[in-house]
Amino acid sequence: MDLAFLVGSFAIILVGAELFTNGIEWLGHKMDLGEGAVGSVFAAIGTALPETMIPLIAILFASSPKAHDVGVGAVLGAPFMLATLAFAVTGVVVLVSARVRSAGVEVVVKPHVVAHDVRTFMIAYGAAIALAFLPIGAHLPRTIGAVLLLVGYGWYVRRHLAEEADENAATPEPLRFHRFEVHPHRLNTQDPRVRIVLAQVIVAALLIVVGATLFVGAVEAIGATLGVDEALLALLVAPMATELPEAVNAIIWIRQGKDTLAIGNITGAMVFQATIPTAIALAFAPETWVIDAHSLPAFASAAVAFASVALIAVPMIRRGRLTGRALLGGGVLYTGYVGFILLAVLRPA
Repeated sequence: MDLAFLVGSFAIILVGAELFTNGIEWLGHKMDLGEGAVGSVFAAIGTALPETMIPLIAILFASSPKAHDVGVGAVLGAPFMLATLAFAVTGVVVLVSARVRSAGVEVVVKPHVVAHDVRTFMIAYGAAIALAFLPIGAHLPRTIGAVLLLVGYGWYVRRHLAEEADENAATPEPLRFHRFEVHPHRLNTQDPRVRIVLAQVIVAALLIVVGATLFVGAVEAIGATLGVDEALLALLVAPMATELPEAVNAIIWIRQGKDTLAIGNITGAMVFQATIPTAIALAFAPETWVIDAHSLPAFASAAVAFASVALIAVPMIRRGRLTGRALLGGGVLYTGYVGFILLAVLRPA
């Protein structure tokens, strides 16, 4: 039964992601926005909703310290998954679909879009991790840090929204919901109304959230059946499940040759996860945002995320392109860290 829920929820995510990428492209087209705003802001926020629910529920609506630990583990797990596994999955898709892509095995992006994302992520997440080195009772600096992260994300969004649209950008594929136009003369697939576009985006986002929630529940149930440690689920398994929307979006856009949107969805989600959920943890669970012997394995994921960004994103910014094979470096780092966590969490006490 759990396996059936797993498959069914994944199918819901796939449908939601396909509708979402199509709808969010049309929303950006109608609002005359650049690819940075579409991929790094709108798409990133929409696909980040499922994994954001875990720390929100665990930290804000649960009172036990154990629940707070789970929430902080989920906060740390999301940027790690995006910076490693999401890049690796994208690399696999690039290599597999190289024959149907005009760029082949190369991932061609707009350097300034990725640079803005990476720079913001490194500064915001680096500052948040630095706060974890403070004494456990230093709540005020953590609260101030949470406020600054929220302000920083607002500045980041503002910068992307101010970007001018590409005049040479192609018209998106026909809106999937164009059939729901009530007036026959509006059945023009090249000019859907904004309300229909918004309806598709909202429905798609709801499907993604529902699918990811069911997926996480199924994964947790299977984990409980197999006797997997809760800390391992919070740090690795749950974020892996909730990062599926970003991965699926990247697959869709990579196959369409829209590399900036695909990579921007990942890097934009990294910025979102490094600021909004992290600010919640700093403000409402400051006692758990501390690096000690117990939390060191979880916080070590941040070092792996930084290493992956340095290995993959920085060369991409400098050259404006990267091969799919280079993106697989994130998978290597992910595998190494998983081995480290398995030894740290599953070893006998």
